[in-house]
Amino acid sequence: MSPQPTNPGQAKLGAAAYVIAGLSYIPLIGVAFGIAAIVWGIASSKAGRLKVALIGTGGIAFTIVLYGGLAYFGFVQRGGIYDHLRAQLAQQELYTLVQAVEFYRLQYGAYPDSLKQLRASMPSQSFVMVFDPTDFSFSRGPRYFYYERVGADHYYLRGVGADGQPFTADDIVPEVTIAPNSKVGLLLDAPSR
Repeated sequence: MSPQPTNPGQAKLGAAAYVIAGLSYIPLIGVAFGIAAIVWGIASSKAGRLKVALIGTGGIAFTIVLYGGLAYFGFVQRGGIYDHLRAQLAQQELYTLVQAVEFYRLQYGAYPDSLKQLRASMPSQSFVMVFDPTDFSFSRGPRYFYYERVGADHYYLRGVGADGQPFTADDIVPEVTIAPNSKVGLLLDAPSR
């Protein structure tokens, strides 16, 4: 025996409405299904319309919570797995950036005065990144890696870490082995100030 609707004269919503509402739990694209389920539930006069609208609303809420959590753990929370991944990315970008700085010297006869100058000299389709991926702020623009030219033949290049100060324990330095008598001008050790 099947359950009877509360109002025997009122027809029930079909399975298609519930399927559409259920599809609203697919992350991101489910929002469109959720909106369709809400509209279907509001516009219908059949039994079950409130359930369909609530299921669609729940699917949209699921997407918001899911992507909100990803944004929080990816951009706001410090000390998690994403910090480690950003540090690895910074390490790779610094290695590439050392090569770009050295190539700049070969091309122009001197090291660039700043990373802005280096960036301006590169072709627009260059994949060399001059911004530190460990720092992200929505209120200001991206932060450049720390670069300081020392005289004509040397320079410092590093990621300054979470504290934003160069030459502290959280700095990320390029993993470059510099041979004795090398012509590479990168200085890895902190200056004695």
